[in-house]
Amino acid sequence: MSIGKGSVTSVSISVGIATGIYGISFGALSVTAGFDLWRTMALSLLMFSGGSQFAFVAVFATGGASALPAAITSAWLVGIRNGFYALTLAPKLGPKGLLRAFAAQLTIDESTAVSASRENSEEQRKGFWLTGLAVFVFWNLATVIGALLGSIISDPKIFGLDAAAAAALFALVWPRIQKSTGAIIAAISILGSTLLSLYLPSGFPVLLAAAVAVSVGFWLDRSKS
Repeated sequence: MSIGKGSVTSVSISVGIATGIYGISFGALSVTAGFDLWRTMALSLLMFSGGSQFAFVAVFATGGASALPAAITSAWLVGIRNGFYALTLAPKLGPKGLLRAFAAQLTIDESTAVSASRENSEEQRKGFWLTGLAVFVFWNLATVIGALLGSIISDPKIFGLDAAAAAALFALVWPRIQKSTGAIIAAISILGSTLLSLYLPSGFPVLLAAAVAVSVGFWLDRSKS
């Protein structure tokens, strides 16, 4: 059974655990890059975007405080996709008041993917909130563990932690990829981002490939009507 077809609660918790485990490697990498435990925890609590966090500490590690503007820019480029997710999710979730701030903080790849994998609006909302909260809790707990362990597991590839979150996301979108339109869009996205990554800095390939995929999807839907 595909993970996207299980109960929304079990799917959310499974994705939260799989993604959270990867937070161990972030905690370790952040400490080895020069951040102490409290600054590392602040990055996970406040930034809370795995790709952006890794980009930030990676660039910072190359030049310290002098590299801070570049580190911030890199993190922003990697995380800007979350803003596009918000545009899609806002009409479905309809958060108001203080909930809008919480929804913005929890708008990440995983919460968006789980929400999009559900069929009705109630499960879409439930999937977003449960997954966002699960990832937030497990990611931050794992960050602390990784920071305390330090350089012992500084390379996530040693234990395969770098693949856990990606595998969970792939399992979520697999049912939609199996459809002809989804397969075409997925193939274009993979090919485009792979080729662009050879020439462009981190963040740009994903954004450009996503723009192309959205355009192709829109064109395919229009051609069917």
